[in-house]
Amino acid sequence: MYDIIKKEFTKLISESGLGSEEVFIQAVPLSPEAAIGNPEDKDYPLITGVERLMQAEFRGALGQAFTDMYGNFNGKLSDIVEMDFRNNFRRAIFISSLNAVMRYLRLITKSIHCKDNEPRECSYELVKYVERNYGRPRIAFVGFQPRMVEALSPKFELRVTDMDQDNIGTEKFGTIIHSPEKTEENLNWCDIALVTGTTIVNDTINQFRTSKPVIYYGITISGVAKLLGLSHFCYCGH
Repeated sequence: MYDIIKKEFTKLISESGLGSEEVFIQAVPLSPEAAIGNPEDKDYPLITGVERLMQAEFRGALGQAFTDMYGNFNGKLSDIVEMDFRNNFRRAIFISSLNAVMRYLRLITKSIHCKDNEPRECSYELVKYVERNYGRPRIAFVGFQPRMVEALSPKFELRVTDMDQDNIGTEKFGTIIHSPEKTEENLNWCDIALVTGTTIVNDTINQFRTSKPVIYYGITISGVAKLLGLSHFCYCGH
C-alpha cells in the first residue's frame, strides 16, 4: 500500500509546488498532558506509556501519528517521500508529515489528537455512527482503545485484538483482548471492522483489504484515508 500512498503524496506535493520546502519533525515524546490533556480515565496508551505521538510541523500546520518508535528528524518533503519505509520510525515520519502537509492544504481538518474528556465523547458518537449506518453488526475491533470498547461492548457483539502484550488475555469491559493472531478469524466472523489508523504506521494495514466494511479510526490515518478514499471516523480530532 505504501507504493500507492507515496505515488499519491508525490503527485500532491508536485501539484502544490511544495517539493523543496523544509519540514520540521518534532518527535520527542509528548508528555501525556500535552498529548491527551487531563482525562478522568488514565488507561489510554498515551498515558500508560505504550505509544507516543510523532508530530510534524509544516508552515504552522501540525500533523500527528501514533508510533512505538520515535526520534527527531528535520528535512525536506522530497527527503521524506524518498525515504526507505523500513521501520515504524520512518513510517511515522512520513505519515505525520503527510498529515501536516494535507492539513496546511486544507484537505483534512483532523490531524491533532483529541484531549481531556473528548475521547469519551468520541466513543459515544461512534456508537451512534455504527447504529445509524450498520444497525447491530458483529464488530471486529482492532487496537484496544478503552473508551471505544467500553461504549461498544454493551451494544454490539464485539471481538477485540491488540498488539500490547499487557492487554492480551485480559478482560476489558466484559470483552477478552486477544492477540493479532485472531485477526483473520475475527474478520471472517464480523459484519464490520473498526481498525486503528496506527496500522498504517506499523505496516499491518494490508490484512484489512476485505469485501466487508472497514472503518479506520483516529488521527493517524486522516491523510491516507483522504488520499485513498478509506472510511474514517475521528469525531473529536482537531
